[in-house]
Amino acid sequence: MADVPEIEVVVAHSERATVRAGDVFLKIDADPDHADVEVAAMAMAPVPTPEVLWRNPPVLALAALRGRALGRLGEPSTASATAWAAAGAAVRTLHDAPLPPWPGPSLDERATRLDRECGWLVANDVLPSDLVTRNRHIAEAALRPWTPVFTHGDLQVDHVFVDGDEVTGVLDWSEASRGDALFDLATLTLGHEERLGDVVAGYGADVDLDVIRAWWSWRSLVVIRWLTEHGFDPSAPGCEVDVLRARM
Repeated sequence: MADVPEIEVVVAHSERATVRAGDVFLKIDADPDHADVEVAAMAMAPVPTPEVLWRNPPVLALAALRGRALGRLGEPSTASATAWAAAGAAVRTLHDAPLPPWPGPSLDERATRLDRECGWLVANDVLPSDLVTRNRHIAEAALRPWTPVFTHGDLQVDHVFVDGDEVTGVLDWSEASRGDALFDLATLTLGHEERLGDVVAGYGADVDLDVIRAWWSWRSLVVIRWLTEHGFDPSAPGCEVDVLRARM
């Protein structure tokens, strides 16, 4: 790393930061449990993940992945339909793997979070009440019993890297746990509804599309406060607020 020409800040907020130095990503997290989960999950996951180069808490050093992100929220994806299908197949491989030993958020915890965040959105006039009410009604369809699988837990589209039509790795495993398979599929396709068919085709199993759409509403509603408080803009074109408006 002595010959690194520059340092790139990939993401930075009050909870964590990631910087790139050449071919090395340095993740600094205020909560050491996040790194514990990330390292353990990557060791268990049957899909490509970044190589752990070293760890010196609170810093975790990971090797860069080949290729580029499958897409970005708020931007059209230039990846092929085959690449999106390959991402779906990779998710299916993960979901078919043995469960991690630690639990994920429960159904009651998901419901409580939805209630709390919808109340905050309306009380603070962040979004129109009819928009919140409509999407909350949709989101409630996701809050049903599920058979737990090994989930990534934060499978945003920019956490999946591809080179051509090949998935080369999946990033950011700190929220991996036992969870609902459809939550991962919904997170991956959030803001990229037109790619859902490709992902489901690659996943290779019957899925309830209404539940995926419900998770789109749930995730968009519950993250707006966090995004706003950490310097992100959920009202940017194609992002969470637009996802909610598309349900009206």
